[in-house]
Amino acid sequence: MSTVDMPAASARVRELLARMTLEEKLAQLVGFWVDKGDEAVAPMSGEMSVAAQYEQAIVDGIGHLTRVYGTRPVDPVERAQWLWEQQRHLRENTRLGIPAIVHEECLTGLAAWKAATYPTPLAWGASFDPELVEVVGRAIGGSMRELGIHQGLAPVLDVIRDARWGRVDECIAEDPYVVGLLGTAYVRGLQSAGVHATLKHFVGYSGSRSGRNHAPVHAGSREVRDVLLPPFEMAVREGGVRSVMNSYAEIDGLPVGGVPDYLTGILRDEWGFDGVVVSDYFSVAFLHTMHAIAADLGQAAELALAAGIDVELPTGHAFLAPLAERIRAGLADEGLVDRAVLRVLAQKDELGLLDETFVEPPASVDLDSPRHRALARRLAEESIVLLTNDGTLPLQAPSRIAVIGPNADSPEALMGCYSFANHVLAHHPEVPLGFEIPSVLDRLRTEFPDASISHTPGCAVEGEDRTGFASAVEAAASADVAIVVVGDRAGLFGRGTVGEGNDVDSLDLPGVQRELVEAVAATGTPVILTLLTGRPYALAWAVEGAGAPAAVVQAFFPGEEGGSALAGVLSGRVAPSGRLPVSLPRSAGAQPYSYLHPMLGGPSPVTSADNAPVLPFGHGLTYTRFERSALTTPAAVPAEGEFEASVRVTNVGTRAGTDVVQLYAHDVYASVTRPVAQLLAFQRIALEPGESAVVTFTVPTSRLAFTGRDGYRLVEAGAIEVWVGASCAERETEAVVDIVGPDHRVGTEDRLIVRVQTAAVGDPTRV
Repeated sequence: MSTVDMPAASARVRELLARMTLEEKLAQLVGFWVDKGDEAVAPMSGEMSVAAQYEQAIVDGIGHLTRVYGTRPVDPVERAQWLWEQQRHLRENTRLGIPAIVHEECLTGLAAWKAATYPTPLAWGASFDPELVEVVGRAIGGSMRELGIHQGLAPVLDVIRDARWGRVDECIAEDPYVVGLLGTAYVRGLQSAGVHATLKHFVGYSGSRSGRNHAPVHAGSREVRDVLLPPFEMAVREGGVRSVMNSYAEIDGLPVGGVPDYLTGILRDEWGFDGVVVSDYFSVAFLHTMHAIAADLGQAAELALAAGIDVELPTGHAFLAPLAERIRAGLADEGLVDRAVLRVLAQKDELGLLDETFVEPPASVDLDSPRHRALARRLAEESIVLLTNDGTLPLQAPSRIAVIGPNADSPEALMGCYSFANHVLAHHPEVPLGFEIPSVLDRLRTEFPDASISHTPGCAVEGEDRTGFASAVEAAASADVAIVVVGDRAGLFGRGTVGEGNDVDSLDLPGVQRELVEAVAATGTPVILTLLTGRPYALAWAVEGAGAPAAVVQAFFPGEEGGSALAGVLSGRVAPSGRLPVSLPRSAGAQPYSYLHPMLGGPSPVTSADNAPVLPFGHGLTYTRFERSALTTPAAVPAEGEFEASVRVTNVGTRAGTDVVQLYAHDVYASVTRPVAQLLAFQRIALEPGESAVVTFTVPTSRLAFTGRDGYRLVEAGAIEVWVGASCAERETEAVVDIVGPDHRVGTEDRLIVRVQTAAVGDPTRV
């Protein structure tokens, strides 16, 4: 008899389970990649099922249909007609009549042909705008639901630990609260449209050694609890997320997908998650082939189910025949299968699939509507970070502009790794993009119609070819200003300079791009260095000292409207308001680095190695100046309470602008070492010249919690320094709060999110 505890489920779902054969149960726990064919999107993925096997595969039903829109460039309307037919077949011609969940990637918008491409998540982080990210999520979810898609494989809640890791552009920030708040906003947006979000990658994936993809993770339990887990907890408890994807990582020798510690012990038992856990692609088989903790695929399937994985994606290599054989041999408990099936059927019931009739597919769809483009443009504009500026920006109607660099006239350079264009169309060069994505050069010509604009790439993103330098130097020497657009090309597993599997051991700009910038700067023409990248690069040479460009502008893959956003920032039509969501590194040798370091983790007189970032987390310039003053807090607060921190923000410049008000804290003395700075909360606020406002943060003391010596998270009594500044490194106005009373052990009843209110000075009504 099974000893597996069964989850709560409706009578309808339990009745369905009771009628199922073992084969029908297992069919609900796998995906089928019907369009996969022989194309390989990932190394070590094994032999794929082909379309000819599909009819036999769905005799017993199917749990998921894998990326029916996102595997090849297919017309969305034609594909919807195909999908509705498949769902009708499952409804009408299988014994139990259970339709499939359809899942797709949606990290930078729906990953399908002709769909809008939004800024990459690292740009979300730079915007510091969770309200906008929620609206974006709702718009993306609307397109997905219209096409019969039920589950999106996003957002990525991995906290950035090492800029060398190729998947940095998929992440939001190096701060857990920023990751959690923006990720939770995306979850709410997507799910409000009727599409289940999927958190990934739970947990530890970004902490791999040396920034190498799939490398072991050797994070201590305190780092896991205090840095890597909080974003997921926020999305579960505050966002109500319905799906989670396991991490490929092995943490201290324990593969997350093969032990119950994380997916069951923390996710379900501690946080109360009652949704479905899906495997990252091929990760069940990896327990056998890569982690070597399972002797065969059947044992891998059993370990995964016991750990808490409910669905094997993208196919059923382990959960079908190998698991069935193991169960029939009496080696595995069928109760593990029943538990997972109950969860999957409950999800299908929640999505309405058990009642869906699939009458008519959409006759037309607009996946790149004006609303999509407007949202993509706004998010791109808010995400651009002005790193340095000697006053050259905004440009004052130059008559001659030299536009130089390999990314200046490259639409692909505006898009992240998981955009459909870079993820799929790279395999289909004969197929057009299917949507409009003007390059930076295109939009500069629109932005400055009266200027004479010349263009030369100068060099490629990669490689050692310098033959284009001479024409670049000549163009710059003849211009009033040179806009040099350099950076990355996103791709997968060796196709590009950043993206999944494209990890690096250097944080210098790829190829000879730095040499190109320096050659152009040597002409004496003012240079606007414009970066289109998926990671922060080591840019001390461009930020510090003599010979640096007149201005440096950072854009993290800003999407289809990124060219317009960048042109607007350079002209002054758009006021820059982005902030660095990740520290600008000193060097590759300083990695891994986080601003959340304890005292001994920063620069020190006892070492000659300097790991201080070139620019700190939270940094970003504007075209005006903000003054932050009069921070007020209570003198003391109980350890289980909350406190208000109010600060006055004034635009003391001559232009309208948006400030990102950043509230930081430092626990002066604690029972374990604490970071020298920790972001407690933030808020965007737009102010006209001379205008002031008061921003009030209501901070639950749980924001100051950490894992104590006994392994439990607690709020400890003691003095807390609190400040507001333009970045984590600037204390513009300060206060001290004493945490008093007995220490407080943090539980699931404690709030995780800071409430924020703003009030115009002189207006007693807070808005």
